[in-house]
Amino acid sequence: MASLLTPVKGKLFIDSTRTSTHALDGAYASLLRGHSLDFDDLRAYEYGDQIRDIDWKATARLGSPVVRRSLATRMHTVLFAVDTGLAMTALAHDEKPKKDLAILTVGVLGLLALRHGDDFCLVHGDAAGVRRREIGRSEAALEHTLRTIDRAVDEAAVPSDRDALLSYIARTISRRMIVVVVTDDAPVSGQTERLLRRLNVQHDVLWIALRDAEPVLAARPAGPGAKARRDVATRWAIPEFLQGDAELAAELHAADAADAARTEALLRRLEITHVPLAAQDEAVGALLRMLDARSHVRHR
Repeated sequence: MASLLTPVKGKLFIDSTRTSTHALDGAYASLLRGHSLDFDDLRAYEYGDQIRDIDWKATARLGSPVVRRSLATRMHTVLFAVDTGLAMTALAHDEKPKKDLAILTVGVLGLLALRHGDDFCLVHGDAAGVRRREIGRSEAALEHTLRTIDRAVDEAAVPSDRDALLSYIARTISRRMIVVVVTDDAPVSGQTERLLRRLNVQHDVLWIALRDAEPVLAARPAGPGAKARRDVATRWAIPEFLQGDAELAAELHAADAADAARTEALLRRLEITHVPLAAQDEAVGALLRMLDARSHVRHR
């Protein structure tokens, strides 16, 4: 079987170079920053920064206030909570397998965690049950993790159960971790919100939602070989005559946007770092920007 990690490395290198010449060595190197004596870099002072972090010598030299940033004195465990139910067998918004987008996401964040010296583990599952892989500390372990996700989605036979994943973590994992939830873009239920509030007390939570393909296309697919679009859970086929109905497509898109806005508002209230991912070509850049934004805020 071809390596799943090799193409992830290629995409990460390309996007890191485009974003910053020091992307992997600077703001993106750690998923979580803290105070220590290990100097990392300098940046301009922003509202909310602590006075004790100001580098007065650099400030005098540059003529404007700058703060020192340091790496955390302790390493962290990154827990990937990945939905591997039927929802992940669907197409992502870029019309490519959503499973591949999930693998890319875990691969990128896993590589960055390893680069910083952090370890990682995986919790995944569906409505039939939740499974957990042991903690890994190497690229070989990360490759096995990606293959586990790949195989689990290929073998998925029951619906996704996001709440079961979150409940499992809340019940069984007490040590503080960075919990990266890789999930479908389905609306957040009241139960999901309650679980997130509980998890957010114990852990540092990141929420990454993978956007679905549009069920109805504004333009009818060209060619006689176009496949019918189906709901992966029910196998219900969307009537072909609906494809190309621009008005219906716009209504469905507006409904999805409203759901996404409600989820965005909730995650902001809970102060949970989050990013929606729609396409593989844009995913790495979006993840790097998310981590860069995290490096500019204080964490608990």
